[in-house]
Amino acid sequence: MKIDKKDILKALEHITVPGEGQNMVDSGAVTNIQIFGDEVEVDITIKNPSLQARKKTEVEILKIIHKEVYAKAKIKINVKVEAPDTKPNKVNEIKGKAIPGISNIIAVASGKGGVGKSTVTANLAVTLSKMGFKVGLLDADIYGPSMPIMFDVANEKPLAVNVDGKSKMKPVESYGVKLLSIGFFTQRDQAVIWRGPMASKALNQMIFDAHWGDLDFMLIDLPPGTGDIHLSIMQALPITGAVVVSTPQEVALADARKGVAMFQQDSINVPVLGIIENMAYFTPAELPENKYYIFGKEGAKHLGEDLNVPFLGEIPLVQSIREAGDVGRPAALQSGTPVEAAFEEITKQVVSEVVGRNKTLPPTEAIKITTMAGCSAVKKK
Repeated sequence: MKIDKKDILKALEHITVPGEGQNMVDSGAVTNIQIFGDEVEVDITIKNPSLQARKKTEVEILKIIHKEVYAKAKIKINVKVEAPDTKPNKVNEIKGKAIPGISNIIAVASGKGGVGKSTVTANLAVTLSKMGFKVGLLDADIYGPSMPIMFDVANEKPLAVNVDGKSKMKPVESYGVKLLSIGFFTQRDQAVIWRGPMASKALNQMIFDAHWGDLDFMLIDLPPGTGDIHLSIMQALPITGAVVVSTPQEVALADARKGVAMFQQDSINVPVLGIIENMAYFTPAELPENKYYIFGKEGAKHLGEDLNVPFLGEIPLVQSIREAGDVGRPAALQSGTPVEAAFEEITKQVVSEVVGRNKTLPPTEAIKITTMAGCSAVKKK
């Protein structure tokens, strides 16, 4: 007897695919049928991985072909199981709760202490404010808060304000930057001896129990290293991107590499906007053309190339930067100086990277640059 492929397909329409509710032909489970005289070979793909479903499918195919098409047909059945992926395609990323009114949140980190991360953060903040942005700064270095000193507000205390019937902290404002730090709530000589959960709770209060208002940028000065505070911040807030600060020396670069790796982990997945090289070189005031590479030359630049992370620029080792931080007036406020120019160039690069990041990746909200006076790194629309 000549067996027709159409008859086989018609017969297989009587069989329901295990767990799908559709017949075998309409669901696409039948992938191929080959006929050689009285021999029939059927290729089937099912999604139910159980052995019981596979055996049941084979038996039903044998029965229906023998019954509906040809009782003496020699049938070979090839069953392929394509089990649905039980794991989601997207990694279980650490997500944060957005704060209404804050467009972009930038975490400033370093793999190790002593590289000038807080100094860089303070100067980025005041430079953004000078460019016309609305800026907030959260000092997340619970155990070594330095922002109150750098902004000359060490004796200030955040006030309480009523917002929609709830009492909120009003950040202290200095040089156009809204600022909160654990340093406002402790004595200058008081050591903060807290375990991780207490530190995380304090951070959450400064984030969510504060009235930040509308901000174009919130900068977060993270503590050195890669630890509990970092995870708490990234669980609490949707970080737009991270900036890593390092000096050129190999010891600092080794830890900066770990800092970049932390943000790039699948479970964290925070875009790294770039690396800043601090204390890049020393130029004596009496020899302005000379550069002495005390800690090494272009180490952070080479690290950025190795990791495929943008290099945002370098900041020289200048005495006035340290002095300005100590007296509470960030060096970027020194008009017409090389220090101001260095911070302006780096800040433009940071803004440019944020703009690019927001064009290609999901929220937070895209940055509005209409108030950015004098920034050639970004074209106005």
